[in-house]
Amino acid sequence: MFTQLDPALPVFVEGKGKGLAHAVIDYGPEHNLIWVTAIDASGEIWCASNPKVRMQANWTMGRARSAAESAMIVKSRDACNCSKGETPMRL
Repeated sequence: MFTQLDPALPVFVEGKGKGLAHAVIDYGPEHNLIWVTAIDASGEIWCASNPKVRMQANWTMGRARSAAESAMIVKSRDACNCSKGETPMRL
């Protein structure tokens, strides 16, 4: 079953980054849901399985960053030598 999401949901895909989920594909009880997601940074469309997808942080709703999202932010700060005063990449 293919379900279009309206509105699209802001999600974080492990290994890809932030994006908007526009649809969900459900192949049945023996399979993970598949999230059809447009990645913000690259514009690529990826189909990610349910274990790789997390909702983005939302301060208003009291939802903190997932561990995967926090790890990606730390990794990007390390890559840009932020200890030398550089501005980290915004995720």
